[in-house]
Amino acid sequence: MVKREEGALLQSIVLDRDGAHGLSVQICAGLRELILGGTLKVGERLPATRTLAQEFGVARTTIVESFERLAAEGLIETRIGSGTYISQALANERPAPAAAAIAVPTARVKLAQAMNTASKLFGTRLPHQPRAFTTAMPAFDAFPMAQWSKLSGRHWRKTRHQVLGYPDPHGERVLRQAIAAHLRLNRGIACEWQQIFVVAGAQQAFQLIAATLLDPGDKVWFEDPGAIGARNSLIQSGADLVPVPVDESGLIVEEGLRRAPDFRLAFVTPAHQQPLGAKMSLERRLALLEAAEASGAWIIEDDWDGEFCFQGAPMATLTSIDRSGRVIYVGTFSKTLFPSLRLGFLVAPPHLSEQIGICLDAFSPGVPTALQGIVADFIVEGHFATHVRRMRKLYQERYQALVDAAQQHLTSDLQVVPTQTGMHTIAFPRDGLDAVAIAQAAARRGVTVAPISRFCLEPIARDGLVLGFSGFTPAEIQAGVIGLRRSIDDLGAAGDWTGDSAGMVLSGKPNSP
Repeated sequence: MVKREEGALLQSIVLDRDGAHGLSVQICAGLRELILGGTLKVGERLPATRTLAQEFGVARTTIVESFERLAAEGLIETRIGSGTYISQALANERPAPAAAAIAVPTARVKLAQAMNTASKLFGTRLPHQPRAFTTAMPAFDAFPMAQWSKLSGRHWRKTRHQVLGYPDPHGERVLRQAIAAHLRLNRGIACEWQQIFVVAGAQQAFQLIAATLLDPGDKVWFEDPGAIGARNSLIQSGADLVPVPVDESGLIVEEGLRRAPDFRLAFVTPAHQQPLGAKMSLERRLALLEAAEASGAWIIEDDWDGEFCFQGAPMATLTSIDRSGRVIYVGTFSKTLFPSLRLGFLVAPPHLSEQIGICLDAFSPGVPTALQGIVADFIVEGHFATHVRRMRKLYQERYQALVDAAQQHLTSDLQVVPTQTGMHTIAFPRDGLDAVAIAQAAARRGVTVAPISRFCLEPIARDGLVLGFSGFTPAEIQAGVIGLRRSIDDLGAAGDWTGDSAGMVLSGKPNSP
């Protein structure tokens, strides 16, 4: 066999030098498609960066940037003195089965008693005032209100027929097309706009998926600890939630198979695990896809704050490496824009799109047309991408403010865990300090922190605190840390180091957010 010294020829990647996206982004996307599509095989050597730079007619640093991003996603690996190769971790991936082999169930109608039983598990909500350290709180102070108002005014000057009529239950086409374009370019998801469905927030997406795919009693793998809103939506459906522990690599698939090999659905937050913050490794992602295919199950990928990777490059979405059409991607504008929009979306696999559409036609009135039109313009005109870039930088600054303040005031009692993504991090108390007690003492001082145990279906080995930082200025974060310091001191002065867990748990299940 003739050795190819320069690696594969990659002339199928066509660059648009006048396009809206940089050349390194285009090259990265093209290589990703070739790798995930199987054109570039596991272990195959890529051309040297200098060779590719000459062939594409770009600077070598442009190729280096593309390679660094693919390496961060786990798709390629560099061997010193040898070159760059397609990652061996992809060897576990299977060929996609024929779409006809996947049975799509008809829509289910849930019984009233299922909701009556589930409602006893929900409990009360945590306060959502914009105060340290409330989680999932965007930076309201940095939102471009003037630009939003301008787009809003322009929208309302359209004809009455355009702005006052009934919305499409599937979502307005202009917004679905804008979302599809954004996902293709920024999240690596190859989808058509017909696969996009616009809903009133991520929780409606979870309810819709459950109504389409689940019968009461169906087993659902659920990250433990995990996202409270999604958990409540699935409990409402009558699903049998199977808590599956997570570690630094994400959901432990082997444990899920041990507990419920016949699972019907799995819920995961692979980009930034809620609440622990782990990124699901490529090996775990492939193992989860394999388990779902073997069981005939589906996967919900909740990408709730994956846009906000402020150090390094974000990993590819689980959806982008799904070759079997098992993953349903859910996104929300509540975090990227603001919560009162109540606007989210899901991306259905092609063979599931028709059934999702039938469910929406049956019971969804649709999302207000005006909001959809304004958000579509916000995306198409480039304001959304600009806003996300600004928030990545801002959230990194606010995270650093939290780290600096904690080092100054809390190091003796709390260990803040480093993060590179998202809107919150976690902190572990020293031995002898109870997370629930700290949360209750902090609430009395007007500081909001939630114990990790609140997110759990089963008792957790080591409890901690969830600290949101995205919605607060450095001065507010500093004041919040001082309040937290004084809360811990209050416990010491009172000699009360343990909290009332009954205030956090109801009927063996954690309360809702």
